[in-house]
Amino acid sequence: MTDWAHPATWYDVLNPWGPSDDFYLDLVMSAGRVLDVGCGTGRLLHRARDGGHRGRLCGLDPDPAMLGQARSRTDIEWVMADAASAASDREFDLAVMASHALQVFVGDDELRRSLRAIRAALADGGRFAFETRHPQARAWEGWNTSFDTRDRDGDLVRVGYQVQDVTGDVVRFTETLSGTWWDQPQVEHGVLRFLAPDRLTTFLLDAGFVVERQFGDWNSGPLTDTSDEIITIARRQ
Repeated sequence: MTDWAHPATWYDVLNPWGPSDDFYLDLVMSAGRVLDVGCGTGRLLHRARDGGHRGRLCGLDPDPAMLGQARSRTDIEWVMADAASAASDREFDLAVMASHALQVFVGDDELRRSLRAIRAALADGGRFAFETRHPQARAWEGWNTSFDTRDRDGDLVRVGYQVQDVTGDVVRFTETLSGTWWDQPQVEHGVLRFLAPDRLTTFLLDAGFVVERQFGDWNSGPLTDTSDEIITIARRQ
């Protein structure tokens, strides 16, 4: 039985499978050895294994609650660690970082360490695929909102988002869940960095990557100043 009292169990309900997941799944299915950095509940690698992937699949995440859900499958490797702590040496052909997870690296040093660790985990010529929100789209301006949704059992939860602060390219916000499972609202604080394309490319080059392709949407449309996303496939130099 699902423990709906734990906020982590709501992640897949609030973030249903969509075009971005299909994009990453296609990449995963075409690679032999895959590292999912910030794998969360593990659904991408679960889906890949269900789809017939026979190679090595490894999920990395620092959140024990998320990883606890991912570990419902034992035919995939699961490692509790953040990106900068990844200790692999040229073991993977592909690394993915979905769900805008790269944006949680707010400080320059944290981002550099994480990118270098991901590069170290890739074999020569290995690729790193991820996405960040384009700062020109100013997505945070639509985040002051609330709505009702239901779990898979049909029970109702109230979800609210509130932007707390915007300083430079860093946005601080809260996510609040309210429902019958909790005596008081469950509030989580988030911090995301919105890097411009040229700044993002500089960090990648400094870490030993070269940008192979970039898209502005999940249909592989071109990256422009009006794009909502910066979808990047970089290659280890």
